[in-house]
Amino acid sequence: MSDHQEAIAEILALAPVVPVLIIDDVEKAIPLAKALVAGGLPVLEITLRTPGAIDAIRRIAKEVPNGVVGAGTVINPAQYQAVADAGARFVVSPGHSAALLDAAKNSPVPFLPGAITPTEVIELVSAGYRYLKFFPAEPAGGVPMLKAFSSPLPEVRFCPTGGIDLAKAPQYLALPNVVAVGGSWVAPADAISSGDWGRIEELAREASQLSRAGQVRA
Repeated sequence: MSDHQEAIAEILALAPVVPVLIIDDVEKAIPLAKALVAGGLPVLEITLRTPGAIDAIRRIAKEVPNGVVGAGTVINPAQYQAVADAGARFVVSPGHSAALLDAAKNSPVPFLPGAITPTEVIELVSAGYRYLKFFPAEPAGGVPMLKAFSSPLPEVRFCPTGGIDLAKAPQYLALPNVVAVGGSWVAPADAISSGDWGRIEELAREASQLSRAGQVRA
């Protein structure tokens, strides 16, 4: 595997759940990150869906040393460069493009690209990727789809995200080709807005105890 793929493998090995976070109030970024890390979920995906997302990444990178902060919903090279400059340790996209793959190749920050069809998966395997995001997981076929991928594409490992909650996560994590799941249920919007960090820490602790069959190093 390439150095980038080794790095992604190591990151996804840290916890079974990657919190997918939409941060509207940058002032809440640090306590939110600390609560999740304290609960056992150190890998944090901050989505670029709000104006303050890059600032949130920058603050967490500087002030939460036990966290591994990354950027999600990255869809163009300019965003890739911006989040890398802000201190993101990894970059996630719901899909991929030639421009994004070029940006990843020229960056020290590893990339987790998205794919939901066999053709997209094969394209990424041909480009040297073995760790992929599967998004949107539930609408795209969920557990049955990933089971179907397992036989013809045994070398690929997935981080499914989209529509997954605590009840559904174990079904995904039981699959041999799933290394972790992404989810927003560990950081509900109402708990973030009210600053209920204790609740978020407890949800994170519950999620961190989920077991997984998927090999994180293959």
